[in-house]
Amino acid sequence: MEKRNEMTEHDREQEIYKVTLAGTGVDIFLMLFKFATGILGHSAAMIADAVHSLADFLTDAIVFLFVKLSNKPKDKGHDYGHGKFETLAAAIVGIALLVVGAMIFFNGLSKTWKAFNGAVPAQPGMIALIAALVSVVVKDWCYRFTAAVGKKVNSEAVIANAWHHRSDALSSVGTALGIGGAVILGPHWTVLDPLAALIVSVFIIVAAWKLIRKSVGELLDASLPDSVENKIVDIAESEPGVSGIHNLRTRRIGDQIEIEMHLRLPGQLSLYEAHQHSIHIENKLRKHFGSGTMITIHLEPVKINGRYEDPNLPTFLPPNH
Repeated sequence: MEKRNEMTEHDREQEIYKVTLAGTGVDIFLMLFKFATGILGHSAAMIADAVHSLADFLTDAIVFLFVKLSNKPKDKGHDYGHGKFETLAAAIVGIALLVVGAMIFFNGLSKTWKAFNGAVPAQPGMIALIAALVSVVVKDWCYRFTAAVGKKVNSEAVIANAWHHRSDALSSVGTALGIGGAVILGPHWTVLDPLAALIVSVFIIVAAWKLIRKSVGELLDASLPDSVENKIVDIAESEPGVSGIHNLRTRRIGDQIEIEMHLRLPGQLSLYEAHQHSIHIENKLRKHFGSGTMITIHLEPVKINGRYEDPNLPTFLPPNH
């Protein structure tokens, strides 16, 4: 996990709103453009692509709503804040993608089956091909600027929305190939139009499943990756006097992470000295993972001969005596 750039919650919220609003404007334009060209160009693949853009528009609205909720400060009923609303938004985006992918899949499967059984689909027009090519370029551009902001503000919901843009671009690539083949090769190849919709739907479903699995893992308090936990241990053990870390527990809450650990220090340290070591470790962790990182450290004395001993007793021998 890379060190994140600090920004206020207000600045972060504004960045998310601006990029989501820009994506919403593009989605509205493409949705209307695709529906019109799909109907005028008699293209099932383009109409399916238009439905995908409609899903993008709806998920943009979800991101607006849930990011607002996730940025609310902690209150009596939410001691850890409201960050998981953002993870929930990412899950809803994934579910929306899954539903749209399934709809496109079954629609394409039905039309393809009918075509192989003698029903000849209508040949799509050149206007549908132009619309597909425009969509590829515009949606890939949307993915790039949305993903950049998502990484900058460390927002799972915005990154999920960026992948939604990328899935729409991939959908349009398949749509363009299917429509192009049907237009160029003639009426005997019009089956390429629904077949393209069928193939692209598989990519959409796979992308949706990855988003859902990641979001559900966070909602169920899945641990952070081993690479992140190893970095936490390295930072804690770099503090002088620390002899061991155990009972490490981690999880993600929205754009922040929570860390709990047991820390062993020499038993003869005063409470003040042990607390200072704990503060140093917390500061280093927050410097690396962000100022909002939630940290709980339980301090323990180093065990002597496998057990805890009171350093004030005359029989106490310090480690390595």
